[in-house]
Amino acid sequence: MSSPLLTTAAATVNTGDTAWLLTSAALVMLMVPGLALFYGGMVRSKSVLNMIMMVFGALAVVAVVWVLVGYSIAFGDDVVGGLFGNPLQYLGFKDMLPDVTGETGGIPVTAFAVFQGLFAVVTCGLIAGAIADRTRFGTWLLFAGIWTLVVYAPIAHWIFDFSAGDHVGGWMANRLGALDFAGGTAVEITSGASGLAVALVIGTRLGFGRDPMKPHNLTLVMLGAGLLWFGWFGFNSGSALAAGNTAAIVFVNTLMAGCTGCLAWLVVERFRDGHATSFGAASGMVAGLVAITPACGFVTPLGAMVVGAVAGTVCAAAIGWKYKFGYDDSLDVVGVHLVGGLVGTLLIGLLATTDVAHVDGLFYGGGVDQLGKQAVACTVTFLYAFTVSGLLALLLDRMVGFRVDEEHELTGVDLVIHAETAYDLHAATGGARPHLGGGSGSLQMRNE
Repeated sequence: MSSPLLTTAAATVNTGDTAWLLTSAALVMLMVPGLALFYGGMVRSKSVLNMIMMVFGALAVVAVVWVLVGYSIAFGDDVVGGLFGNPLQYLGFKDMLPDVTGETGGIPVTAFAVFQGLFAVVTCGLIAGAIADRTRFGTWLLFAGIWTLVVYAPIAHWIFDFSAGDHVGGWMANRLGALDFAGGTAVEITSGASGLAVALVIGTRLGFGRDPMKPHNLTLVMLGAGLLWFGWFGFNSGSALAAGNTAAIVFVNTLMAGCTGCLAWLVVERFRDGHATSFGAASGMVAGLVAITPACGFVTPLGAMVVGAVAGTVCAAAIGWKYKFGYDDSLDVVGVHLVGGLVGTLLIGLLATTDVAHVDGLFYGGGVDQLGKQAVACTVTFLYAFTVSGLLALLLDRMVGFRVDEEHELTGVDLVIHAETAYDLHAATGGARPHLGGGSGSLQMRNE
């Protein structure tokens, strides 16, 4: 993904490419309610609304922060060493409006900026799944805003901001030469590493490893997974920034990786547990999509099928690590997004081909050079996101508290935090009428 260079020269807008990018942004926006439903179905019934609110809360906070400062940090002129952009350069999207800016490549910079901002929203929303059932909503909103500025925006600058003309971009894309088409590092590894760090700070849920904590509504899970898959076509294909051949290849690759990820997970379940489940199908599909995200613009459809299958297999095994190592990643953000992101980003070094992109991976005669670059990108991204997110969570926990009280956790965060419940199982009217029945002739009351 390359960023349009902001200039003051007038340029003709390419309406086709602009329409595709705006449509892709809308598809990424659809991933937000998709993620909310996906996560909402996975938690226990007493936490559904809180889980959904954490995702929608991330949308509200991150979008505001992105327009104010976040975009400038990610795509402003580099300040020092390719680490982050000038935070004040596009403050409030200034100097980006049509009457004072031009467009390069025919795409308005504002369209690119909002597309990228929704990437930040989805990434932050993913973290919520690692700390479900036990998080203070107000503290989460604080975390989301600060995290966007100190974690997501700098990493996006590293890997997504390409140098062009007088503009200097991030070190990972321009100096290291690591490849990431749509967010294996900035989105998947970052969310997984951040989720792990915050989960360790907050601690395990009450009864973790002892009490059953199964998804309460698999119908919501499947609906959310379907919306996520639909939105993912915009997430990946939109990153081509043009309605052309690359977008078409990426579209096919996204479809195929989701399919093989689903099938691979089901095969693992069948042999490991004796049955294939709907929850496994949804999880495998997401694992395949996670892994193809960085690789979708560099591999063939056959390569995408391999990426999805590997991710589905590896992630199906990785979700059990939390019980082995004792960290409570509630909805398997680590097992699916961190591990899947690592798989997909590293496989670029093996499966990339000049039939699709500009570089050959090891399996196509390109040697180990690109694989090494991918490994460096994975390692640095993980260490930075994990360390800074953990420190931020510790700071907020000390200052305002990050976890709800034990009594409130047992009661359920929906009722305690939001004064609502997801399912009203009582009568709509609350009325009752006498009903004659039984051999004794006694009155019985039946709710209507």
